[in-house]
Amino acid sequence: MELRSVDELMDLLHACGSEHALRTAALLRRSRPADKELQVAGLLMGTGRAVEVVRTLLGERVHRLARHHGPAPDEDLLRLAAEESRTARFDAGVLEDWRAVLELVAARNSRLETVD
Repeated sequence: MELRSVDELMDLLHACGSEHALRTAALLRRSRPADKELQVAGLLMGTGRAVEVVRTLLGERVHRLARHHGPAPDEDLLRLAAEESRTARFDAGVLEDWRAVLELVAARNSRLETVD
């Protein structure tokens, strides 16, 4: 199984319903505002094995980061944000706030695959 659309991914994320993932992604947005792929990897925290189905839609880097197999500096930022999000208490928004970012990353990945 693989995800073919952001709508399918949103359904998966809604089913997982992780406030921890929302806070992790929000913290990464603050610390690395230009790195949308890293933010999306944070959003995928808590999806467990479901992360295996995002490669086609979101690309190899997001897939590696979400599986904790990314480059060391990125992996460290992701881990630190995940740890901080466990104790941080702030309004991280709602999942729907992330739709535009997910669509951006999916569109960028789609263009890259077309070039390859």
